[in-house]
Amino acid sequence: MAAVFTVVMMASIGVPGLNGFVSEFLVLSGTFITHRWWAVVAVLGVIVAAIYLLWAYQQVFHGEPREADEKTRDLVLIERLVMAPLIILIVFLGVYPKPVLDRINPSVNQLIAHVEAATGHAQPPVAVRGVEGTK
Repeated sequence: MAAVFTVVMMASIGVPGLNGFVSEFLVLSGTFITHRWWAVVAVLGVIVAAIYLLWAYQQVFHGEPREADEKTRDLVLIERLVMAPLIILIVFLGVYPKPVLDRINPSVNQLIAHVEAATGHAQPPVAVRGVEGTK
């Protein structure tokens, strides 16, 4: 149970190679382009969440168990078989998120177009290094 919790916790923190990293990276890099200070606040939130989750892991899975917790059993085979595809999916989407990103890309583009039309505010250009005319 501790191993499953660790993998899910690391994905939630945003460790590279797990599914949480992709979303955190995309959100933070997009926010940094438009609102740098909000991106800094968000990074601080990620750090606080990581500290909290690591503290929670330590409190739950390390140390002497209380009397009420001593009878708690570990995952049985069927529970491990249920968790295995989820762990595989967490790693797969962290390493190769393209199928999901390709699926949501049209909706995101439509939402951006709708927001630009409603507000009159255009999406900021993204600077690409090495292209003539950019720094």
